[in-house]
Amino acid sequence: MATTSLKLPDDLKEQATKAAAVLGISPHAFMVEAIRQAAHNAELRRIFIAEATTARKKTIKSGKGYDAKDVHATLRDRIAGKKKSTLKLKSW
Repeated sequence: MATTSLKLPDDLKEQATKAAAVLGISPHAFMVEAIRQAAHNAELRRIFIAEATTARKKTIKSGKGYDAKDVHATLRDRIAGKKKSTLKLKSW
């Protein structure tokens, strides 16, 4: 395991120490988990952006998409537990 020195502002170190105490873990364990979560979230964001970029390119190339009002209506229906409606692609 690699060792890393981390310089924190006093107020942030105090917050981390208090949060760790509430969770019943060491400040070190708290910081390791915080970094792990931040790295995981950064990877999820990278994947999300890559998938969105690919979808955007495919949409622009096809010249077709879903009307926003239809998408919103479908989402409202799904939230309400109503039968799933079928969205239809439309040319721009």
